[in-house]
Amino acid sequence: MVTALITHKACYDHVTPQGHPEQVARLDAVLGALAGMDLLRVDAPLAADDDLVRAHPKGHIDTSKAAAPSEGWRSLDADTHMSIGTLEAAYRAAGGVVKAVDLVMAGEAGNAFAAVRPPGHHAERETAMGFCFFGSVAVAAKHALEFHGLKRVAILDFDVHHGNGTQDLVEDDARILFCSSHQMPLYPGTGAAHETGVGNVVNVPLPDGCGSSKFRAAWEREVFPRVEAFKPELLLISAGFDAHADDPLAGMMLHEDDFAWITGKLCDLADKHCSGRVVSALEGGYDLEALGRSARAHVDVLKERAR
Repeated sequence: MVTALITHKACYDHVTPQGHPEQVARLDAVLGALAGMDLLRVDAPLAADDDLVRAHPKGHIDTSKAAAPSEGWRSLDADTHMSIGTLEAAYRAAGGVVKAVDLVMAGEAGNAFAAVRPPGHHAERETAMGFCFFGSVAVAAKHALEFHGLKRVAILDFDVHHGNGTQDLVEDDARILFCSSHQMPLYPGTGAAHETGVGNVVNVPLPDGCGSSKFRAAWEREVFPRVEAFKPELLLISAGFDAHADDPLAGMMLHEDDFAWITGKLCDLADKHCSGRVVSALEGGYDLEALGRSARAHVDVLKERAR
């Protein structure tokens, strides 16, 4: 079975101010690293508003549309900026992860990676923040439940920053298990272990400089047993690569082999519980060379494990 790669040229049109870490060149780094791989390459469609409203109130969608500038930039906060092309890119990012779910559920791909931007895991129900506008992975999880009729979906987030948006979007839905490891203290300041939702949220805060051994031990101890007990029918990954040692925004000190390791472990769980169904979406990663190498390590494992 093949691994699908979902992306769209519109994701290049989300242009951030000079010096912003969430830059267009990130997509070049990822797609350049994946060039030449034998993947099913699919254009990301626009998300339907019917999909977005499963996670965000209509007011947030309307506010996002109204905020889109006709020229230059509009700053929603100190970190989150809209250019002329941002709204379409955000719709394509969410639509791309939904499309990835559809491909995997239909058996057209064994697993999938959505190389899209802007990222999504900081976008809360009614607030765009942290470079994010819509909670793409949470939207895709709700789509899997409501459209495909699944009963249990797991979201695993190994970005160095806590996925506060994803947590906000799913913490009241017991059909979704959300697990996040992240550096603490660090932006956005959420993700303490006592934040457990309705028993469906597992937060694993890790210290600056924790390194490979503590990262792997934490997932083995805190996360994998919870996924085993939950028995998901689909596994979604928020694949942030900013825990890399070379990343300028944090200091967790991981390397490419750590991302390959966790991808393999998550594929093991998917093989056991989900017939191998894994959908991954790009989140963070801001050192361009490390991002490219890490994304390649991640997708190499997905391709090897596609079934």
